[in-house]
Amino acid sequence: MPRKILFIVNPNAGKKISGKLIETIRKELPSDIHNDISIWKDPEHFSEILQSLKTGGYTDAIAVGGDGTVNQVAKSIVNSGIALGIVPAGSGNGLARSLGISIKTVEAIQQIARGKTTTIDSGSVNGIMFFCTSGVGFDAHIGKLFATSTKRGLSSYVKITLREFSSYKEKKYKISIDGKIIEREAFLITVANAGQYGNDFYIAPQAKLNDGLFHVVVLKPFSLFGGTGTVLKVLRRKANESKLIETFTCKELTIERSGSGSIHFDGEPGIQGEELKYILHPRSLKVIIGDKFDGV
Repeated sequence: MPRKILFIVNPNAGKKISGKLIETIRKELPSDIHNDISIWKDPEHFSEILQSLKTGGYTDAIAVGGDGTVNQVAKSIVNSGIALGIVPAGSGNGLARSLGISIKTVEAIQQIARGKTTTIDSGSVNGIMFFCTSGVGFDAHIGKLFATSTKRGLSSYVKITLREFSSYKEKKYKISIDGKIIEREAFLITVANAGQYGNDFYIAPQAKLNDGLFHVVVLKPFSLFGGTGTVLKVLRRKANESKLIETFTCKELTIERSGSGSIHFDGEPGIQGEELKYILHPRSLKVIIGDKFDGV
């Protein structure tokens, strides 16, 4: 079956997408691959684009943007047989990195042209789909603040994190993991489908996108001095070796907290109630991958 590709471009993603990037897509994609480009103008227009995607006989949907754009496109094609591709243009690019997709535009387009695919797991929390990580606690708090910041990029994220660290207090959680109940005080809890948040920051280095499991990371309360070693282990893809980190694997879990509050999914912030129900959906999304994809 001949490929028919739809590039879905969010011009407001990440560092803002320029016309030059779109020109690069047109120039670098081989002429024998049918492709169209849709510029995502607003939420209503995105619905129109999705309708065209599903009725136009497209085989591939390429998200051009950051993690939020990728999440929006990906959750729209779960279990459809349409392959998700990514041209990364955000600040974290978590799923793109996890799939072995190059952060360099030309190389990413070349990977799309080759069209090497696999199927990966996805997750949902209270019915909201995610593909890399979701969670509560400090990282969800930072995600909420970062979303409202006028400055984007890794440096802005780091500045907000350092500013908020000393004032943030750990919280109590009740966690049901495949039916087993535990209670923990935690600085954060991350439910990982992929190993990283983005920027190659691996909170769950043992997680694979197609291993059929969530890797649940509980970060215990810690001092600034005590946390330095854990940060270094995360950067070295050895977070699971930290004494401050407890990891569980499961296919379903429920997190209960004292009230509604912040949550994140694939870097996007949100607000949910006191109960968060996570469900794994095995091999539910077809994706285009790079040669360095680390799966099972």
